[in-house]
Amino acid sequence: MTIQHVHARRIWDSRGRPTVEVEVVNQDGTSGIGIAPAGASRGTREAVELRDGGTRLGGLDVQQALRGIEREIAPQLLGRAAADQAGIDALLLALDGTPHKARLGGNATIATSLAVLHAAAAQARQPLWQYLAQGRPVRLPLPQVQIFGGGAHAGRRVDVQDFMVIATGATSFGEAMEMTAEVYRAAGELMAQRGSLAGVADEGGWWPSFSRNEEALDALVAAIEKAGYTPGTDVAIALDIAASEFGSGRRYRLALENQDLDSNALCERLVRWVERYPIVSIEDPLAEDDEPGLVALTRAVGDRVQVVGDDYLVTSADRVRRAAGLGACNCVLIKPNQAGTVTETLAALQAARERGYATIVSARSGETEDVAIVHLATGWNAGQLKVGSFARSERMAKWNEGIRIESRAGAPAGFWGRQSLAGSPGGA
Repeated sequence: MTIQHVHARRIWDSRGRPTVEVEVVNQDGTSGIGIAPAGASRGTREAVELRDGGTRLGGLDVQQALRGIEREIAPQLLGRAAADQAGIDALLLALDGTPHKARLGGNATIATSLAVLHAAAAQARQPLWQYLAQGRPVRLPLPQVQIFGGGAHAGRRVDVQDFMVIATGATSFGEAMEMTAEVYRAAGELMAQRGSLAGVADEGGWWPSFSRNEEALDALVAAIEKAGYTPGTDVAIALDIAASEFGSGRRYRLALENQDLDSNALCERLVRWVERYPIVSIEDPLAEDDEPGLVALTRAVGDRVQVVGDDYLVTSADRVRRAAGLGACNCVLIKPNQAGTVTETLAALQAARERGYATIVSARSGETEDVAIVHLATGWNAGQLKVGSFARSERMAKWNEGIRIESRAGAPAGFWGRQSLAGSPGGA
């Protein structure tokens, strides 16, 4: 059975901005839909979104990307087998012909690539995670869940982008969700009591008002305790510093505290945080151009903390291999739209796994109701999943899908838990 129709349409993401949806229909009537998410903080080397520019819709419309799919991509897909993911993704790369998908747009290629993947799973009459697993045993991923939003996700009210929790004491995906719900609720109550709650950020985390970045860490520890859990044992802390957003040239500007730091000073501060707080994961601790800083921090704390590369590694197998050779980071954030195709995304994950790095499949701040990344994290046995907060339907759709997968898979599907964490005691 081969692909009979390819439809491209404009839909809207969680920020009310245009994005690309592609539907692939097979000859037997089965079909798949892929949707391109969008990030707020983006690495300079990741796949480029094609936006229309101009004044209409703030320059963010995607009509050019849609035309590229209809006029160039769709005709080439007709008559091909949806099961030939690698072949179709190679075709997408050849049609675009640029290093970062700048001509057709990474939003066009990832939506198409995901739609093909969904169509192949539908044709096989399998859930997507099962189709990806290909009979191999899998475990549900350990969730990283935002409690406080900052950085580009919250008007830069605090410098750190994500203050997250990880239910390290959970024994199932469902239990991790329940523990997270308790912490999220407790954090909101604490902020309301203190008069420092300003709403919710882009990804649904509380948008609090703090005078120092450490205040958010103190509040997070207090929320874990208020929820009835032991910090570091039952529930630990994960951070996304997103340092590329406030640093370059190995210099960093902490606007909240009116401080300018060099790379060494920022590393020292992060080491102090690791020593003081129950932190098990730090993402993008230094800017993407601060490779020496990433190497230094990994050497300093990588034996006890997960040092995650996002903007620095941009879901690139080549960059993962380079980082491993230098000793930079010990964990890779896996974002399909950052790579631009499913095949390239999987290649980055496999490169990480071959070099002993942990992996986290991640959503973006501009999301939709699409739940594909939960299936990718499960079917590829990635170990961890980062979706955003424990609120807003585009986030909850994904957490709830994890619960469904765990329920439907039954005993054969286990749960990664703390073992998925790089550098953490008892972890990877």
